Amino acid sequence: YVQHNNTPAFTSLSEDLKSQGVILTDIFTATREHSDLMQKYLMTDGVKVDEHKLTALHAALINGGAFVYVPKNVVIEDPLQVLFIHDNEKASLFNHVLVVAEANSSVTYVENYLSTMEHAEGQANIVSEVFAMDNAKVVYGAVDVLAEGLTTYVNRRGITGRDARIEWALGLMNDSNTISENITHLVGNGSSSDMKSVVVGRGSQKQNFTSEIVHWGLDTDAFILKHGVMKESSTAIFNGIGRIAKGATRANAVQESRMLMLSERGRGDANPILLIDEDDVTAGHAASVGRVDPLQMFYLMSRGISKEEAERLIIHGFLAPVVSKLPIEGVRKQLTEVIERKVR
Repeated sequence: YVQHNNTPAFTSLSEDLKSQGVILTDIFTATREHSDLMQKYLMTDGVKVDEHKLTALHAALINGGAFVYVPKNVVIEDPLQVLFIHDNEKASLFNHVLVVAEANSSVTYVENYLSTMEHAEGQANIVSEVFAMDNAKVVYGAVDVLAEGLTTYVNRRGITGRDARIEWALGLMNDSNTISENITHLVGNGSSSDMKSVVVGRGSQKQNFTSEIVHWGLDTDAFILKHGVMKESSTAIFNGIGRIAKGATRANAVQESRMLMLSERGRGDANPILLIDEDDVTAGHAASVGRVDPLQMFYLMSRGISKEEAERLIIHGFLAPVVSKLPIEGVRKQLTEVIERKVR
């Protein structure tokens, strides 16, 4: 599915998947043709309309997005790909993405937000809701590259059924000021989530990233891994939250956040947070914030490598442990290319 600014431009789905009941369409066609599913899932149990002012604004002004539905027992081998192209300096994006995977199904969903100009005005208020029903698996990949000048809010939410799994692979590469929330609720017993993200900030960007996994069911498992690089005078906050509710016995909540600052003016803050209301659980966190090791720079430059090239190599090496573990090959390749452009 391709969306150009706020207009659906292209949709293609194989006849084989259509015959199995798979749906891939824009959000407005879904509202007209699949109203029963939209009423059941759209901003009900995932992101609530009245959650706060930004979600209420989103609900009022939705002007684009996509709907993916995978019926019971359907396994989709190839990724479903969605591209949101933004090339109008005045256009605001209020996209809503809804992914529903019924019991025993499996799907990989990959989306790209791409601004084709360097500067824009307006807002991006983006909400994604992912439902993985009993024993379903959803792999959600995204590479966000929105232009400087936008004010960007991204809210990606997941809910799991029994023995279900949601994997997040996120390249958060916007040049805009950004607030990003990625929250997964492990409701079903035995469900799990894996959340991996990388960030590169530059210029005078200000960004705030919250990654949270909430354990409700028994025997749930979660892992958060985030690496960020701050260049020039950019700033970013990493909030990693592992929340274990009362009754979520034998939950496992682990997180790791690393931030690298490449200048005296860049700033990164990593806040590991564990909120635990149950006794029989496992939880752990690791966080680090620091600057480039001058010995590394000296070693590389002593071998005839320029300062700019040495910095580029260090950034790639710092982000590689996350990028290499992303579960979608296409996302890894796209992310590597975007990182290369941002560190030049």
